[in-house]
Amino acid sequence: MSTPQPSTGEILLTMTDIHKAFPGVKALDGVNLQVRAHSVHALMGENGAGKSTLLKCLFGIYAKDSGSIQFLGKEANFTNAKEALENGISMVHQELNLVKQLSVMDNLWLGRYPTKGIFVNHKKMYDDTKAIFDELDIKLDPNEKVANLTVSEMQMIEIAKAFSYNAKIVIMDEPTSSLSEKEVAHLFTIVRKLKERGCGIIYISHKMEEIFQLCDAITIMRDGKWIDTVNSVDTNMDDLVAKMVGRSLTQRYPTKENEIGEVILQVKNLSAKNQPSIQDVSFELRKGEVLGIGGLVGAKRTDIVETLFGIRERAGGEIIVNGKTVQNATPVEAIKNGFALVTEERRSTGIFAGLDINFNSLISNIKKYEKAFLLNNSEMEKDTQWVIDSMRVKTPNQATRIGSLSGGNQQKVILGRWLLTHPDILMLDEPTRGIDIGAKFEIYQLIADLAKRGKSVIMISSEMPELLGVSDRILVMSAGKVAGIVETAKTSQEEILQLSAKYL
Repeated sequence: MSTPQPSTGEILLTMTDIHKAFPGVKALDGVNLQVRAHSVHALMGENGAGKSTLLKCLFGIYAKDSGSIQFLGKEANFTNAKEALENGISMVHQELNLVKQLSVMDNLWLGRYPTKGIFVNHKKMYDDTKAIFDELDIKLDPNEKVANLTVSEMQMIEIAKAFSYNAKIVIMDEPTSSLSEKEVAHLFTIVRKLKERGCGIIYISHKMEEIFQLCDAITIMRDGKWIDTVNSVDTNMDDLVAKMVGRSLTQRYPTKENEIGEVILQVKNLSAKNQPSIQDVSFELRKGEVLGIGGLVGAKRTDIVETLFGIRERAGGEIIVNGKTVQNATPVEAIKNGFALVTEERRSTGIFAGLDINFNSLISNIKKYEKAFLLNNSEMEKDTQWVIDSMRVKTPNQATRIGSLSGGNQQKVILGRWLLTHPDILMLDEPTRGIDIGAKFEIYQLIADLAKRGKSVIMISSEMPELLGVSDRILVMSAGKVAGIVETAKTSQEEILQLSAKYL
């Protein structure tokens, strides 16, 4: 296989001609991957390309159908994650797997506590945790309960856990998806320390800028196949995108063709209970408009849409839709008033992972299918197929469990679910988080098409280029307050960043 690699270290891992099939779908079809010591190796591809399946075969979660895995010069066929960890392969998942009611150090050493006789040696556990944190410059108290931490702090625990295994291969799946710029910089420092230590890091990210900033080599997958492996210095963003999606993307954002009309939503002095939260938030949303909401992590952007949707209890303020005051005390009431909300954490608050695509597509609109105390199956199948076709969901059929789909395909099902309710105001909280560049463009196009049809969209995003590329105006939050509302065509990243820090 043609796999040029930077000559930074010995070969740690070679996966050759890996195949894996599930009923109705060939997930991996002759995939190759080679990782060296002292290097960061990006694994790229659209959602559904097979990246996660490949790494699950390596990690012992799935058994490959055929092919060879060589790790540290020997054939490796791990049968479970514990075996992979004990042999020097560690994975930092995008969806964090921590026991929130336990302490930081309990989570770090869970299942392998240091003992003194028959008792847990808490002093050694504390000292060992502190030593790892000091080496990685992680400012956390080992005794702190995980439930009290931020998402970024939880991410640091997962990375420290990988470090504690003295892993030779560390897999990082979208590690920056919930981090601020400052936290991303700290993560990169840790990744480089792992690299200096002799690790090979397999890095999955859809953020092109990160790939070129951090990675030495890049392997591209598409539709379960290995497409190419290149050195980062020998390629560019356009070439990568063309290989990932099988075509050139001439533009990152669709052309805006929407006509902005009359005011459809007025929000006056909106505040939420359970402080700290939003305070005196006021803005207007017009028909056919895409209103972006920006700000730093912790600015309480999500609190706005959760309060408007009845998830978060309102402390004060007024919500006026088409000139009429509404309460939106519950999500059911909000849906009746024409609101829809796609949440940020799709796994915990967006999908029913154990149930099929049919159920997940229709659950928000289920009363539509009731007929004389029965459900109209043909109508349900028709609408589910509309979701699959219009959202371009990659799935064998409607009965596929949604939890088995890639993150991007899960997000498409959720978007389709809410569009079936025919909302006037669609609220999207980080709608492209963890989604590949090809699927992102499809979602941007969907947003543009909705606005062109006169729908109004509120979109929260941590990605500045996304806000500037998709929205008509941007509401900038700072410490729970509106720092300013700017016209997208007349603003800049610098102005938005300045407003983001206004009340800090």
